[in-house]
Amino acid sequence: MAVTIEFKSDIAVVTVDNPPVNALSQSVRQDLWKAVERLDAEPSVRAVVLICEGRTFMAGADVNEFGKPPLPPHLPDLIARIETATKPWIAAIHGSALGGGFEVALGCRFRIAVSSASVGLPEVRLGIVPGAGGSVRLPRLIGPALATDMVTTGTPVTAAKARSQGLIDAIIEGDLETGAIDFARAAVDQCLPLPLRQRSVPVVDATFWEATEKAVASRAKREDAPLRALACVRKAAESDFDTAMAFERRTFLELRSSPQASALRHVYFAERSATRPPELAGIEPRPIRSAAVVGGGTMGAGIAAALRDAGLPVTLVERDEVAVERGLSNLRSIFESAVKRGRTTSETAAERLSGIIGTTDYGVLARVDIVIEAVFEDLDVKREVFGKLSTICRSDAVLATNTSYLNPEQISAGIKHPERFVGLHFFSPAHAMKLLEIVPTAQTSPATVATGFALARMLKKIPVRAGICDGFIGNRILKVTRAQAERLLLAGATPWAVDTAMRALGLPMGPFEAQDLGGLDIAAFQRRAARVRGETPFAPIADRLCALGRFGQKSGGGWYDYAKGDKRTPRPSEIVAGIIAEEARETSQRKWDEASIIDCIALPMVNEATKILHEKIALRAEDIDLVEIHGYGFPRWRGGLMHYAEERGIAGVVAALERLVAEGLAEDPSDLLRRSAESGQFVSRD
Repeated sequence: MAVTIEFKSDIAVVTVDNPPVNALSQSVRQDLWKAVERLDAEPSVRAVVLICEGRTFMAGADVNEFGKPPLPPHLPDLIARIETATKPWIAAIHGSALGGGFEVALGCRFRIAVSSASVGLPEVRLGIVPGAGGSVRLPRLIGPALATDMVTTGTPVTAAKARSQGLIDAIIEGDLETGAIDFARAAVDQCLPLPLRQRSVPVVDATFWEATEKAVASRAKREDAPLRALACVRKAAESDFDTAMAFERRTFLELRSSPQASALRHVYFAERSATRPPELAGIEPRPIRSAAVVGGGTMGAGIAAALRDAGLPVTLVERDEVAVERGLSNLRSIFESAVKRGRTTSETAAERLSGIIGTTDYGVLARVDIVIEAVFEDLDVKREVFGKLSTICRSDAVLATNTSYLNPEQISAGIKHPERFVGLHFFSPAHAMKLLEIVPTAQTSPATVATGFALARMLKKIPVRAGICDGFIGNRILKVTRAQAERLLLAGATPWAVDTAMRALGLPMGPFEAQDLGGLDIAAFQRRAARVRGETPFAPIADRLCALGRFGQKSGGGWYDYAKGDKRTPRPSEIVAGIIAEEARETSQRKWDEASIIDCIALPMVNEATKILHEKIALRAEDIDLVEIHGYGFPRWRGGLMHYAEERGIAGVVAALERLVAEGLAEDPSDLLRRSAESGQFVSRD
């Protein structure tokens, strides 16, 4: 059985054992209901401890029931039954009590936890709100301000913080069950607190709700759930318990079937499966106990910081002592910035730095488990590095290149034991960005690929396997984004209008703002390399801007002008407008609205993504979604690029693309895109 009862004299211990995360499936809910009924009728029982087996407390709803009508007993009814039981229930929490699991804990009279536990209501991250009283009971426990923050952000709270905020009543050191039984016996001898349903919500300042609504709206961008969650907390503060419960449940049911909830569920499942793809099932990764990074520039320092955050000792190798010190300085800056932003403590930052050794001696890498090269994006330079590593490192040490565009096959040519070589494309800043493209060569062994995915899990990144082509998955699509943006300029749009439209789609910034932030010279370098290979990249305006030294914010001007005292605020540029006019003399002009601009950029991106899928550069449409979300800021609430196309209707995407083709503004829809239009879902090549 998923739920068992054991009697410890006058205390009953109810244990949930529903691996792997004790999800609140229908059978668990039914068994818990029966347990309440039985224990209420047991005269010898004075209190009940609710505890879980395995690695965690109840982590929430059963993912297998997502999108399906819930079966009775419904979770709100179960929690109400626990809350109104004649014997007080004590939730004993280890691991995570999230979503419905924490709502069950709120229905208990007391909550205790081990120090490593966390609690939270993450429903907004799935496009919904708590559906079993979380937004109604929580403000009655900790007040509207803290409740609003928890419910509208979905951020979990550690046990120590939860204790200080009043979310839990005690932290148990030692055995949780023993501590919970002792706590229960002491509690029933005291005056019991009122159930949360019988408590009132503390009054807040008259301006609280309006100010909070503005803050939540600013943070949520165009996500619906955070503001709806705020409305639930407000209703809890301004209405009686039953009215607030009905309002929360109604809101939950409305959002559960919304497009945003569907998109966020799609991303949730894609992220869950990303770290352990089916093609690597049963393949053991190589152990990773130590790491090295060759190159201490912006990217290398970011990778080294990520490795240290994962607890790995790191060796940083540079070409000379000056470069070593510069690399260590870059690392100090990363950790000092984290301290200033309150993301870590000065003690932790010092510990991170102490675990890094800087050297010019490749010989010290002889026993390292994985070496990640992050030097200048030049094929000859990288090959020279791997020539050294190939000779010095153990034959089973993983050798990885961090490259954005270069062919890993060419980088690894001639090295010893090529089966241990793999591409690891980190995104800048590497210590913060979650995406990691894993790029095997034809010689890379499955164990090495599995090691790349294992490393991603250690670094808490989202890994996506990518095939070899210019730009892999993400940067290949990015080239289309930038080319389409310039085509729009030649056809009558302005940089400002393009950026505004893409922000309306949900991106954090438009393509021209992003280029100015990152630097136009980076893409220009890649275009020069492409031309050497015989390719003809399309960037007529960007090339002219680079020729003028307009590289973006760092040079005071790129696609926009920037004032000396304000290098972050873009201003329309007469110089850029003049260049656009000159380049557009032979191009038909038209008026562009927001929706048309979005189509002209996003739909060719979808078309390119289907080619990537057809060529097996990406193995799954979901992988492309994860790349766009975690590497390029595509909005989660749209589900990623491919989900966006499916929700819009692939047949409609094809029709809109054909209209753009007729105007000379896009390439023909790919065969895979046309075939996918028939089913409404992206299909494989075969």
